[in-house]
This record gives sequence, C-alpha cells and structure tokens, in this order.
Amino acid sequence: MCRRFTAFSRALLLVTGIAFIQTAQAEYGVNFPQPAADVAQEIYDIHMLTMQIATFLLLIVFSFVIYSLYFHRKSRGYSADQHFHNTWFGNWSWVMVPALVLGVDLTIASNAGTVLNKVWEVPKGEKLLDVKVTGHQWWWEFDYLDYGIKVESRFVPKEKSGDLYLREVDNRLMLPTNTKIRFLHTSADVNHAFWVPELAFKKDAIPGYVTETWSELNREGVFRGQCAELCGTWHSRMPLVVESVPPAQFQEWVKGQQAIKVAAAAEANSAKTWSKNELFNKGKELFDTKCAACHQVTGMGLPPAFPALNGSPIVNGPVADHLHIVINGKPGTAMQAWSSLNDLEIAAIITYERNAWDNKTGDVVQPTDVKQAR
Repeated sequence: MCRRFTAFSRALLLVTGIAFIQTAQAEYGVNFPQPAADVAQEIYDIHMLTMQIATFLLLIVFSFVIYSLYFHRKSRGYSADQHFHNTWFGNWSWVMVPALVLGVDLTIASNAGTVLNKVWEVPKGEKLLDVKVTGHQWWWEFDYLDYGIKVESRFVPKEKSGDLYLREVDNRLMLPTNTKIRFLHTSADVNHAFWVPELAFKKDAIPGYVTETWSELNREGVFRGQCAELCGTWHSRMPLVVESVPPAQFQEWVKGQQAIKVAAAAEANSAKTWSKNELFNKGKELFDTKCAACHQVTGMGLPPAFPALNGSPIVNGPVADHLHIVINGKPGTAMQAWSSLNDLEIAAIITYERNAWDNKTGDVVQPTDVKQAR
C-alpha cells in the first residue's frame, strides 16, 4: 500500500510540474516592451543576457538539488555525511562559487557600464532637436525650443480613455524618427521622473535644476510611460505618451502647432469685447483641462490641499483678488502661477469660476482687465 501511494504521489507531482511549466511558458511573452531606439535595444539585450545567465545557473542549482533530494533521501537509507565540510570540495566551494558569481556580475557590468555612458553622454558637435520637459503636479509640459511651441499634456478621464485609463493623454509628445533628440528635464514644483521604457532612460526632473538625456527613435509608433517618482496625491495621473512619426509628418505637425499659436495670440490681443456666454463656454473648456485636476469638475476640490471653488470667498470676493491669485499663484501651496496663460484664457477661466456651480456673481472679466492686473 505504501509503495502504491508513493507511485501515485510521484505521478501527481509530475502532472503538477508539467502544468506549472506550461503556465510559465504561456507567460514568457510578458517582458520589457520592444525598444524603439538603438540604446534602448542595447539595454534590452543586457536584460536578456542577464536572464539567460540566471536561467542557466538556476537549472544547474536545481539539478543538484533535485538529484540530492532523490538519491540522498532517508527512505533509501542514506545517512548524512557529517564531515563534508572537511573534504576538498567542502573547503574550496566557498571560494569557487563566489568567484564564479563575481565573474558573471563583472561580465554583465562591463557591458552595462558602456551602455550607461551612451545614455547619459549627449552627442556633441551634432544637430539635435531640443525638447524641454517640465514636470508639474500633475501634468507635463513640453517645450520645442527650436520651434517656439509648447504642448501641455494631461491624463484623459476614464469616461473618455476607456481601457487606457491613466495611460492616455490629451496631447502626446510628438517626436520625429531618425533624429537625435536632447531632452532637458526640470520641474516646476516637486520631483518628477520622465520614463518611457522604449526610449531607454528614466530621468528625474528636479526643481531648480536642468538635466539632460537623449534618444534617437528608429521606428514609428506610440509608446507609453509614466512619472516614475512619487510626486503627490495624483502621481498616478501623470502618464506619458510619445508618438513617433516620420520627419516630414513631424514638420507638418509643427506648422499646425505654430499656426494655432499665432491664431490664439491674435484672438487674445484683439480689441473685441467678449460676451458672458462666450467667456463662460471658453472658460469651462479651459477649467476642465487645466484646473479640474485639483479643484474637480464640480468645483468641490479636495480639501485641505485643494480648496473648493464652489462658494469660495476668493471666487465670490473682489475680482482683483481673484485675478491676483490666478496670475501669481499662492506660495507654499499647490496653487501655481498661471501667468503663462494669455489674457483671454485667464479672463475666460475667472468668468467661468465666478458664474459656475453655486457661484452667481454675474461678473464678466475681459482680457483688458487681465492685462491691467499683470
């Protein structure tokens, strides 16, 4: 009976082992994303080399363990050797095994050091596309310094992003292929970190400092990353989406952005007197994009860090105080200065806030009012 049970147990263990092997094989496809830059490919290759060496060593170790468990088990009458540590192997294994492990580590580290230098050392004496990346709580700002255009990138709410919730943005970071791109990283408030795995690097964005990295995309596609530095309450709402396009298509996109910028500047600087409805509708669109992340679409905020605007004494008080805090921000809080917005945008946002939800001031703020308050 004992022998039958032992045979059954062995068969059960064999079936269970095969099942686990099949599961592991099915999950083999879960790996780093396919690189989109040459340096990223080198990092990927080092990762795969490390995994291959680790797998090989794992097989050797498990082979010894399984062999010993089977042939040196008590049921076969094996008696443990009490003097193994005094044998030649018992003495020298403490030297040989660490030496072999160190040799493997140095093999990997040598390649890794070379690749790491490539990542951090921006090519000199070459024409580069400069993109300044600024982290904010909780959105990204991309300045294309060679073209004088700026793009703000924010996460898309769940009702609009669907399965890509916290992975999709309203404006992607557009980059050309086969072009060396220098990224200048900084932050407007706290530490953030720019991380898109396909581009090869992860770099901290530190307030008051500008650091640089570079990449050269070798294929088209959409690549998703995220802020990799815990930066506050809504750290998870800082996804990054890079879209890589051919140089000609990138130039067309640049022309479109420059045209939008010129049109917005002309509209903001016009002498037009805007109606309340026009400012309210434009302000709602801007508020939902730029302000709702902190103050909520409902205007109820997330006190105490992000106070409610619905019923706020600032919003319902003198217009001059409202203008001041929007233009200059409030030191020591998450309320940043929005002086980068043009006069029309600030006028629209303030008009909306003063007439939305339960706020019924009836005030209409014109771009000229903002210009005088600056």
